[in-house]
Amino acid sequence: MRLLITGGAGFIGSHIVDAALEKGWQVRVLDLLDSGIHPVPPRFDSRVELLTGDVADPATVRRALEGIQTVCHQSAKVGLGVSFADAPDYIRNNDYATAVLLAAMEEQRIRRLVLASSVVVYGEGAYTDPESGLPVRPGQRREDDLRAGIFDPRSPDTGAILEPALITEDARLDPRNVYAASKLSQEHLAAVWARAVGGSVIALLYHNVYGPRMPGDTPYAGVASLFRSALARGQAPRVFEDGAQRRSFVHVRDVAAANILAAESLYPAPGPGPRPHFRAYNVGADDTHTIGDVAVALSSFSGGPAPVTNGQYRLGDVRHITASSNRIKKELGWSPSTGFDAGMRELATAPLRGSEPG
Repeated sequence: MRLLITGGAGFIGSHIVDAALEKGWQVRVLDLLDSGIHPVPPRFDSRVELLTGDVADPATVRRALEGIQTVCHQSAKVGLGVSFADAPDYIRNNDYATAVLLAAMEEQRIRRLVLASSVVVYGEGAYTDPESGLPVRPGQRREDDLRAGIFDPRSPDTGAILEPALITEDARLDPRNVYAASKLSQEHLAAVWARAVGGSVIALLYHNVYGPRMPGDTPYAGVASLFRSALARGQAPRVFEDGAQRRSFVHVRDVAAANILAAESLYPAPGPGPRPHFRAYNVGADDTHTIGDVAVALSSFSGGPAPVTNGQYRLGDVRHITASSNRIKKELGWSPSTGFDAGMRELATAPLRGSEPG
């Protein structure tokens, strides 16, 4: 297979490059190699063809697509950002760049796309009413509750504290920040493109991805990276709220494996029935852990100071979001292979991106 990986120098993209090379595929990477994101220039395997450039530039994208069969689109501005002032950057790098890529793919008759999406498109996760056991979709948490240390959302009908459940791909989408809105827009653009040109898209909704080569401590980094960066400075990880926020932490090599299976599945064996133009899959761990669990594990495995739970909160934060990955297991045969303890032990001593060459 001749595969283009946009953002292939990044945290997740670089692991997809490794996995694709192990399959014997021909790999081309398109990456801007922004010095703010890559303070140390990354090293690539000699088998990788690197094209340095912007996914939002049509001429660059047309060159990158020459001779390509499948695109794995990882390039994006990630994280929750600092303020709404980040919105133009998110729209340019996520939505406009995706539109440029899709237009060029139509022009060059490339019809297969694996799209990196995110759990953030769901907003709050799935919840059930403690009395009826029925699913309930909560609204935004109340500030008076947060000030009082009541962090779990309430039923909008009864006021009861809701119980978290696993969210599935059929859940209503409810993006609650600019990054989330931009990721959902990417999905919509890809779905429209697939129907218009007869293409096939698999969107992988990443849950909390962690592992080697994570970016360092920036406002756009994930919580595991923030904790790991604090420990590298000899500081205690600072945990917001009560640390009981539930997440599905999935190792980056398992995410890379999901991308490989997705790319392969875009070449199905002949069979009866139409093939969907667009299919979304959650990519999360089998078990759930709390943010506090991550802080404790990284502190313990690194021999660093114990975490500090500070009770602070941000109004826009999601309380619980955990995935059911049954669809991707059943349809693509994927399952995570790196357990939480093993993965966190590795992350506790692995260098973060930019801390050393390569």
